[in-house]
Amino acid sequence: MDINQYTEGKILLIDKPLTWTSFDVVKKLRYALKVKKIGHAGTLDPLATGLLLIGTGKFTKKLNELQGLDKVYEGVITIGKTTPSYDLETEFDSIKDASHVTEEELINAAAKLTGSISQIPPAHSAVKVNGERAYKKARKNEAVKLDPRQVIIHSFDITKVEGDNIHFRIACTKGTYIRTMAKDFGELLGIGGHLSALRRTKIGDYSVEDAHQLDEFVNQMKDHAAD
Repeated sequence: MDINQYTEGKILLIDKPLTWTSFDVVKKLRYALKVKKIGHAGTLDPLATGLLLIGTGKFTKKLNELQGLDKVYEGVITIGKTTPSYDLETEFDSIKDASHVTEEELINAAAKLTGSISQIPPAHSAVKVNGERAYKKARKNEAVKLDPRQVIIHSFDITKVEGDNIHFRIACTKGTYIRTMAKDFGELLGIGGHLSALRRTKIGDYSVEDAHQLDEFVNQMKDHAAD
């Protein structure tokens, strides 16, 4: 493995670990690969795992183009419980019985969130409001007003139902907030919901099945440097 190829430029597929920020991954790889120019396409929240595209050297110029590709996510929406962040970053602020919800209602709710839809990004997101990240304002309990955006949901499939945990697969355009999808899905059911697990499996033709585990890749780089 020639470490110098990363200095010149390469696209690297990484399976982002749980609790890591996308920037944490870039920072670790910058040190491991000893490169100056490095970045990522399409941020993943710390509580999400899955495919992160890393560009080094001359390929950092391709990151904007890669960020614009369609994406596929798999995960779990837990219905009947809501949180201010729409995921497990914050505590539950409402709990309702979900036992009466039928599979037909789940499928109908998913169908209503398919196609061209308008969604408002979560207050706990990296969208900038007057130059400051929205999540910083939200964490200080400041009011955050975000404008709706149009996205296209190519498909929203319910893949398994385990009690209140609804497993799904969503294919969508860039800029889609799956946390907002979870919130809107719960609201359509009349009992609320939040995103309890998320994994990005594809970006365009790139698949997480072809991605490196971060620690394994970094260790390979260390072994190579030691040779």
